[in-house]
Amino acid sequence: MQGLFESINQFFSFIGPISDAVWAFPTQFSIYSQIPLLGQMSFAVLLLLGMGVWFTWRTGIVQILSFREAVPIMLRKQDHDVGISALASFLLGLAMRAGPGNIVGVTGAITVGGPGALFWMWVAALFGMATAFMESVLAQLFKERKDNEFVGGLPFYGRYILGNSRAAGILLTVVFITYALFNVPAQTFNVFSAVSTIATTATGLESNPQSPLYYGIAILLVLSCAWMIMGGIRRVTAYTNVLVPVMAVIFCGISMLIILINAPLVPGFFVAVVKGAFAPDALFGGAMGVALAEGVRRGLMSNEAGQGTITMAAAAADNKHPCEQGFVQSLGVFFDTIVICTLTGFIVVLAQVWSGADDSAAWQAMSASRFGTYLASVQSLLPAALTGTVTIILAVCYCLFAFTTLLGMISFAEISANFISRSPHFITGIRIAGSLVFVPFGALSMLAGLNLGNLWAITDLTNIIMVYLNIPILMLGAPMVYAALEHYRKKGGGLFISEEIGIKTVHWTRENQQHLPK
Repeated sequence: MQGLFESINQFFSFIGPISDAVWAFPTQFSIYSQIPLLGQMSFAVLLLLGMGVWFTWRTGIVQILSFREAVPIMLRKQDHDVGISALASFLLGLAMRAGPGNIVGVTGAITVGGPGALFWMWVAALFGMATAFMESVLAQLFKERKDNEFVGGLPFYGRYILGNSRAAGILLTVVFITYALFNVPAQTFNVFSAVSTIATTATGLESNPQSPLYYGIAILLVLSCAWMIMGGIRRVTAYTNVLVPVMAVIFCGISMLIILINAPLVPGFFVAVVKGAFAPDALFGGAMGVALAEGVRRGLMSNEAGQGTITMAAAAADNKHPCEQGFVQSLGVFFDTIVICTLTGFIVVLAQVWSGADDSAAWQAMSASRFGTYLASVQSLLPAALTGTVTIILAVCYCLFAFTTLLGMISFAEISANFISRSPHFITGIRIAGSLVFVPFGALSMLAGLNLGNLWAITDLTNIIMVYLNIPILMLGAPMVYAALEHYRKKGGGLFISEEIGIKTVHWTRENQQHLPK
């Protein structure tokens, strides 16, 4: 078995360099990298950030509307039995956004770019809210009904915007499903890492991949995923409606407790973040461009605004107006980055565990394990009597982050797959592939003691491909979103008929809006 996995990993060895090159383009060219500030930022990051700025201006700072409208929309009782509620859609989207990256990704950004990276993460998130609004409104505009569910997202609005091309929709579907399913084994790795940390902290003994604990985790993970996924989107949302708030409240509560215990250090946190944003310490490269590039990249990758990867959750919701889900998902970006990521950043910056490093090389060696660096930061800020308990609780949160992301990936792959075929056999095949092929594959690789880095690189490559596919489509579809937003502002929401703004859609017809089942 180990030889088979290693052969598969070796077969995909060419993916990693390609992924790195595409993500870094054009920073690997000296003529570009020598440009102050700009030379530290890849084209993908500039594209995502630039679109966020542009959409913010063109929508008249739609973020303000999102803050005002999103919560009442989520608290409103669902009018129909078709689709999921706005709140369920928000939580399903947050299940994807609030993943392990909120801990290891933020820790990584700070270890490379310094405390100032957090400042630029905030900037990226605020502009990213506008991008999330744009793609979510398009997902709502072009959603379609399937029995008592709504399906939609990037492949559906992409087809319409690209001249009603089914081939374009199929391409977008295949790329997304590849991205989602190949992300699943990586999340199983995070689940194992979290449970292993819990066991080690509780017993004081290192866990062996061949131990009964690992086999128990594998069996429980596969069975629980299969049970939830095979029940469809409604069963998944029934669980994410509980798991996501629980993990968010526990994580935020424990983080706030740590911050309160270290309250005298809080003013220094803000000084370090603002100062580091414009004049980073030499330990982190000493250049503003490094902090800016790391912060923007991590912020955009964490909240996923502009990647099209959350649009399936937006399409699944039952809303009175397509802009409503835009406000909801825009607030999801804010909560993911400005709240959850900031709490992680607070702990890492307050601890300053890098103070024990002699130089940047020593610090990079010390911080190679991002989750380990985060836990070391937590432990350095707590009294010894609390470190074990808090470490276990945060590891449980990390496990739930990974597990809900895993569920979200497979569920979104299923929603996207409806573009190709709505045959029950085909959809069941996607569910089986996710829960009974990719989850066990990730579990078996852990039992074999392997970290299949080349295989996981497929996710990174398809992620950047998603960006390059989605952003041009958003630009082409932007006039339709502007028209829908103008309609919302004039009418104050209410009944929406797409033909009133010159758009022909499958769902937003007068007949559908008047005859949806109660």
